[in-house]
Amino acid sequence: MFQTSIYSGNKLKDYELLIRQLQALSEDETDAIAILSNASALLNQFLSDTNWVGFYLWKEDELVLGPFQGLPACIRIGYGKGVCGTAVKEQSTQRVADVHNFSGHIACDSATKSEIVVPIIIDNKVYGVLDIDSPMMDRFDEIDQEYLEKFVHALQTYLP
Repeated sequence: MFQTSIYSGNKLKDYELLIRQLQALSEDETDAIAILSNASALLNQFLSDTNWVGFYLWKEDELVLGPFQGLPACIRIGYGKGVCGTAVKEQSTQRVADVHNFSGHIACDSATKSEIVVPIIIDNKVYGVLDIDSPMMDRFDEIDQEYLEKFVHALQTYLP
């Protein structure tokens, strides 16, 4: 499940380690792009069976591509459009087992089969989303959702 040898293979403990790594990398930084860049790299290193990990930032009523790891991506996503826009509209995590069954899915990478999107809300305002794609069907489970939400919660404390 995890790509690097510093992880134990115990999913819960490894997610806790991932969050501590995020905190260590972010604690003295004030630049949001630097923090998000390291966060996407950290997740990309940590998670297996993913083909895109990154952020979209809320700007002028749409999501705009932010720091990411993976192939080139859609640059702008409208409110309520696709999985990312739906996460913003509903202000809730979207865990999609099969993106082809998600009405209005935006196919930036045809290899993507499942996706999880966690909204980033700061001071009751949408800041952006964490978006993770996988070429595997039903890649993300309840534990992934819980800990990616915890990851975003930790990340929010460092963003302006």
